[in-house]
Amino acid sequence: MSDLGSFSDFRDSESSGDEGGEEQSGGSGPEGREFDRPDVTASGSDTGVGALAVSEGLRVAEEAEENRLRAYVTAQNRTDIRLGTYLLAPYPDYETLFCRITGLEYAQAYRSDDATEIHARRAMRSSGIDEQDYKLMADLDPLAVLYPDGETLRRRAPDRVPKPETVVKHASDHEKIRTGLDLPESGAFLGHLSVGGERVRTQATPPTVAYRLEDGDSGADPLIFRHVLIAGGTGSGKTHTAKNVLRQYLTEDRRYAIEPGSNRTPRAAVVQFDPQDEYAQMHDDNPDLDAATERDYDRQGVASGGHEDTVAFVPQVGNARYAAGHHRAEQQAFTIPFSMVRANKWLVAGGRLNDNQYNALTYLLDRFFDERSGEATYQAFLDFLDDPALRQELDESGRVHEATFDAVKRRVSAVPRGVFDQDARPITELVHEFVRPGRLSVVPTYHLSSTRAAEMVVLALSSLLVDQKLSSDPTFERIKETPLILGMDEAHNFLADADSVQARQVIGKFTEAAKQGRKERLGLFLITQDPQDIADPVFKQLNTRIALTLSDEDAVSSLNLPTALESRITDMERGNMAVYSPDNSKPVEVMGLSTCLTRHGRD
Repeated sequence: MSDLGSFSDFRDSESSGDEGGEEQSGGSGPEGREFDRPDVTASGSDTGVGALAVSEGLRVAEEAEENRLRAYVTAQNRTDIRLGTYLLAPYPDYETLFCRITGLEYAQAYRSDDATEIHARRAMRSSGIDEQDYKLMADLDPLAVLYPDGETLRRRAPDRVPKPETVVKHASDHEKIRTGLDLPESGAFLGHLSVGGERVRTQATPPTVAYRLEDGDSGADPLIFRHVLIAGGTGSGKTHTAKNVLRQYLTEDRRYAIEPGSNRTPRAAVVQFDPQDEYAQMHDDNPDLDAATERDYDRQGVASGGHEDTVAFVPQVGNARYAAGHHRAEQQAFTIPFSMVRANKWLVAGGRLNDNQYNALTYLLDRFFDERSGEATYQAFLDFLDDPALRQELDESGRVHEATFDAVKRRVSAVPRGVFDQDARPITELVHEFVRPGRLSVVPTYHLSSTRAAEMVVLALSSLLVDQKLSSDPTFERIKETPLILGMDEAHNFLADADSVQARQVIGKFTEAAKQGRKERLGLFLITQDPQDIADPVFKQLNTRIALTLSDEDAVSSLNLPTALESRITDMERGNMAVYSPDNSKPVEVMGLSTCLTRHGRD
């Protein structure tokens, strides 16, 4: 037998010391000698953040939920790993798998029970933990296989599994990130790619990755004509973001062909309906934007500074007065002529007429306009309805029952006074100024005390634009032949789904406009804090959805975002956004610019 020596001098670290026992850094051997962990340092240098693990399988499948791809993250790299981080896993040849971290999990490295008194007290007395005692496993979502095609890097759907123990690295190459996420190289700037509220950094100059909306530079359809939605709660930065995006579409070199193959490429006209009177400020420079920052933005292809061709078209309604000391944009007063009701009879219907009453209103308006030899004004129509002989004639002929006639008359009389035919130029005489290539035309309604008056102004003007865009025989060729971006803040107030004649007429019109927008060069640019209230037929046509912070669960779920993005919306900081644009890129997080590119806010 071997002589094991005497253990009489062995001191148990748990029994020595005071009552609670004093932890030792290592065990004790004969004669009190301590056993220290050996300091083992591997030769060479580490690259990457870890390696693919095969302990639970390694699988790439056609169905996303069947993918099984996990990486072990080494201890020194764990503080830099976040959900959403982009990684690269090279194949043995020239191809690379581009991945995104979708889950992080600490697992035990050894068979032990760390839910014990000893482990807990050791942790309470320690200044840290030994990361090597645990495994940090990252779940990876394979997004694309990157491969060279001559001098061009291309992508395809993941179709091969990487090798076990493949070293995974941070995606820090600008071209690989852009290709992996299918980001366009050029287009309208939205912000910078981010993960967990921090900008993605690369080895390029500048180190950030710009997120841009495809704008036809590569031959694809400009996404603005497939419509954009910006959704965010109060204080999330909706208007700030909207101004920065719209500013990109007002540059001199951003032009669009009206017809495929056409040599005529005018600039877009932007018409923005503004319930809070904030967008006319886009005329002015932002005093917080210094010259050096503007030069830096210019080098990155980001348009900044006030847009000189900005005009505030102010609706003249009753005695309402518009005060505009917060911007220097030109002002042009206008009125809505009652003649516009002939093409959009629902403007005076409100939301309470049933189908039978609406048919009666249609008949009365047609008869009024057909018989009217003089100016067809709102007051003249009220006088027309006041004729008792007309009421009796229609009732006796069975054309319009007297009760129906009275209901129509009450509803028409309830239209807010001063909406039509005021002492200003009719908007129909201002079309060439209202819709002009390169111009931002802002329609403020904040000064209107009646919400219904504001609604009528917005719907009357937007219907004029939509009708002329969709018409095969337009009255105003300027509207038909100019690329048009129709911006609508608080869009839920105007495009809500409701069971009324007026709502059905409005939603039908805008649904058709959205479907034909790509062909007619008409883009809807909607801003709202209640996306769930926008009528579904219109909502389905909004190809690009930009979500800022939203706390309402119904609002979040209505956006139909991927789960990974949806879970982050409630916690995003001001200006951060989730962008879901299927025809532009993979769903991503984007950090907007902290400074507005034009004037914003009131002193």
